[in-house]
Amino acid sequence: MKAERIAALSTSGVAVEVVAQTGSTSADLLARAATLTEPLLLVAEHQTAGRGRAGRSWLSSSENSLTFSLAWKFAGGPQALLGLPLAIGAALGDALGQLGVQVQLKWPNDVLKDGDKLAGILVETQAAPGGGTWCVIGIGLNLIMPDEVEAQLGRSAAGAPWLARMERDVLMAALLDALADCLRLFERQGFGAFCARWNLRHAWQGETVVVLDNGVVLHEGRAAGVDETGRLLLDTDAGRITVMAGDVSLRVKA
Repeated sequence: MKAERIAALSTSGVAVEVVAQTGSTSADLLARAATLTEPLLLVAEHQTAGRGRAGRSWLSSSENSLTFSLAWKFAGGPQALLGLPLAIGAALGDALGQLGVQVQLKWPNDVLKDGDKLAGILVETQAAPGGGTWCVIGIGLNLIMPDEVEAQLGRSAAGAPWLARMERDVLMAALLDALADCLRLFERQGFGAFCARWNLRHAWQGETVVVLDNGVVLHEGRAAGVDETGRLLLDTDAGRITVMAGDVSLRVKA
């Protein structure tokens, strides 16, 4: 991939860098946050230490996936970013849909295709010098899912061979534009502008689910979408409750 071509194809105005290999694009941008002056997209053709939620690793290869991170500065503090991972999921889902790949969303930050994970989103923050918050959005998108990678994962995962046929620079530019539009709208209106879009793609709407914390069941109920702050709505025997995203996990009840 070529940074200059991605930038030329994009309408976002965001600076772009492409590296052949790195440990983690998100870790690289967080390390540079104190010196950044504008939004920056960092794409790795090969990433050796990609991260997911709760410190999980993200397995990827240059031929079969797209791994990138976007650094974006917000004027407010971390509290103003509630619901941001879900907003990004909604924007990514819409962008993939326009490219011919229909997906669903799993609370709080997974993109599913045919019930299996296609992409993961990890949002990390760091205080900006002089005020505000740098937000680093890391995304790993499977394009092709080889059997040997599924064996390493120990579970099935989704691929999007249709996207794998696209020119990578064109695909990356389209996703960058969608993300930049999302972040600008989020700055103005928060997650409320994305709530309905997220709920339309909710993979487990109406399903009985359990909320787990380190394997311990905290809640059980019927998933009823999310509210305008991004909290999961759960209809339990005791009535409707809300669950904040954090280090909890969500599973369909077996």
